[in-house]
Amino acid sequence: MTANARLAPCRRAWYTLFLLCAVVFSSCATVMAQEGDNGAAASAESGSSSSEPAEGSEEATKKEEPQSPKVKQENASSSKSDDWGSFYDPNNIFCGKYDCYKILGFDYETWGSAPPTLKEITKSYRGLSRQWHPDKNKARGAREKFVAIAKAYEILTNSDKRKEFDYYRDRPDEYFQKYGSSVLWTYAPKSDATIISILLFILANVFTYYAQKNKYDKVANHLIRAAVEDWSAREGGSTESIEIRDKALAILAENREKEIEAAQSMSDSDTPKKKEKGPKLTSKEKREKEQLELRPICVKLVNEIDDFGAGFRKPTYKDLLVVKMVKWPYYLGSASLWWGKYAIRRMRKLELNDEEREVLTKNAVGEIAWAAASDEERATMVTLELWVSDNLVEWREEQDMIREGLSANKRKQIKKMRKKGGGGGDYDDDLHLD
Repeated sequence: MTANARLAPCRRAWYTLFLLCAVVFSSCATVMAQEGDNGAAASAESGSSSSEPAEGSEEATKKEEPQSPKVKQENASSSKSDDWGSFYDPNNIFCGKYDCYKILGFDYETWGSAPPTLKEITKSYRGLSRQWHPDKNKARGAREKFVAIAKAYEILTNSDKRKEFDYYRDRPDEYFQKYGSSVLWTYAPKSDATIISILLFILANVFTYYAQKNKYDKVANHLIRAAVEDWSAREGGSTESIEIRDKALAILAENREKEIEAAQSMSDSDTPKKKEKGPKLTSKEKREKEQLELRPICVKLVNEIDDFGAGFRKPTYKDLLVVKMVKWPYYLGSASLWWGKYAIRRMRKLELNDEEREVLTKNAVGEIAWAAASDEERATMVTLELWVSDNLVEWREEQDMIREGLSANKRKQIKKMRKKGGGGGDYDDDLHLD
């Protein structure tokens, strides 16, 4: 027989003794806790009964009425706000985060099928309101508790509010749908919506004004650069930029003549002075010098143009949002009326008139291309029936070749090769010819 086998009975005896001690200790602790709770409840009941003053000689002679178990809870459970339970009411529709029943001393979980009556609620409210009235109770937080008690009494004595309170007790999701959740932030100070709306409206008008200005400046800067650097059609130049450059060169030549005349009139000596020879400028330096002299003249000439067409014009009061909003009904009505007439004519299978052809062509090529074209080019566009997709594609290819500087014969050759289907690669190479 081993040593472990001999010690096994002793170990079982010690384990049994330890378990018995644990059971006895837990039983004693439970009994002492129950006695402590009964004593606290008794002391609280006696304290509340002694604190209520007499309300006259007649009330002093009356016999004390027996209290129901629900009403007896009021002094113990309402003495501290920590015992007021909890309720999901982030918007303070009822009693805030506290339970209205708990505030007045009633326990919703224990009364079963016999909820407190209106008489019991009123009696509990009167006792607690006297206890926590700020004029009689100077304790810290008495005023807040008095307000909470009054609020609970207001909710529970209103039949509709009480039914709603009971309904939302176990339905926080429905409370959220009706009243929403707690607000995570607040706006302080509160701003006047009218003032904010006016400010936003003013900012919108400023934005539309400067948007139009930016639109005009973009075209003006492009035109100035094209005129100063003498861009060709392939490089982005136009007839307008060529005209501005010619005017600028004429003004520059005139200014140079005036400078020569002024220099001659300022000379006092009869003997002519020898011209000082400076370093000879290269062609690139001469071109850069000429561009520097032309730029301020071109800027001045371009700034004199108020409207480039296609909506690219200097901003005016007409570009303010408020003016545009006034005109919107007119534009909308005019467009609806025109397209209505157009639809009726199409249903009647009538031929397109001159106005319809012009409007359809303008919509097909775009407002910018239409405004940049001359009267003869516009008439040609209308005859080409560019509102048809195939015609529009062919016309745009033609315009690309013109901008690339291809001659008429070369354009015809490219068109023939494209129709035969054998000039796809040559077409791209021909577009880069000078």
